[in-house]
Amino acid sequence: MKFLVTGSAGLIGSQVVQDLTKQNHTVYSCYHDVIPECGIITKLDLTNPDDIKKTVNEISPDVIIHLAAMTGVDLCETEQDLAMTINAKATKILAEQAAKNNCFFVYVSTDYVFDGKIGMKKENDSPNPLGFYGKSKLAGELSLNNLASGWCIARTSTPFGNHSTKKSFPLWVKENLESKKEIPVLTDQFTSPTYVPNLSKMLIEVTSKQISGIIHLAGATRISRYDLAQLVAEKLHLEKKLLSPTKIDNMNWKAQRPMDSSLDVSYAAEILDEKPQEIQQSLELFLSNLDT
Repeated sequence: MKFLVTGSAGLIGSQVVQDLTKQNHTVYSCYHDVIPECGIITKLDLTNPDDIKKTVNEISPDVIIHLAAMTGVDLCETEQDLAMTINAKATKILAEQAAKNNCFFVYVSTDYVFDGKIGMKKENDSPNPLGFYGKSKLAGELSLNNLASGWCIARTSTPFGNHSTKKSFPLWVKENLESKKEIPVLTDQFTSPTYVPNLSKMLIEVTSKQISGIIHLAGATRISRYDLAQLVAEKLHLEKKLLSPTKIDNMNWKAQRPMDSSLDVSYAAEILDEKPQEIQQSLELFLSNLDT
């Protein structure tokens, strides 16, 4: 099959492109600044509607996996127009072009579309984003409602994995503890940390089965940042005393973050062959695959 992947140099995108290439699919790796490592390298400017239309029409893919986004939560708060252009308007144009080309469209969204007052959110729970990042991603989701079938919104939560430049939270913890640095870690922020190779396989399965509507593709464990950091320390036999418990209120952030944006993944666990992984398993896989 012919795939077009946006954000293909990113943490999730690079894994997805790699996995699709191994399965002998033709993959157009779209990028803006950083050149992807594999696939057919394709420049794409998501702020330019004509460029989006031209690229989709020329390639005429069977599937689009739309991962590119402005994800800096505080940056989205200060650069709202740009966040809306990239996260919502570009999504709408891509989805419309996909529909015209009879192409299955997967939009990767976020747990930040929820306010985090109550966690373990299901697919049909009402979104209520706190910050502009979540608002712009939700606007992207809503732009798909006007289209016929042939699309899927896949929400995920705090992805972590190996990447040449993007440092995941467990790696940040590991490096600081190895350097004997004390680090502040939140005790009152809960998510569903998602191991990128697990997420990539789930996403690809969604495209092969053409699962429509909304699906939560995240890790199977609801856990606080602090408890996750403790797990990293335990598995690597590092000093837990260096983990300094702190609260969201103490953080000097521009944008509000949800306190509990954990996702209920029971639907994905029920219908997919590639099941959402528990944190113990995915953390072990992540740490064992780190370049030592």
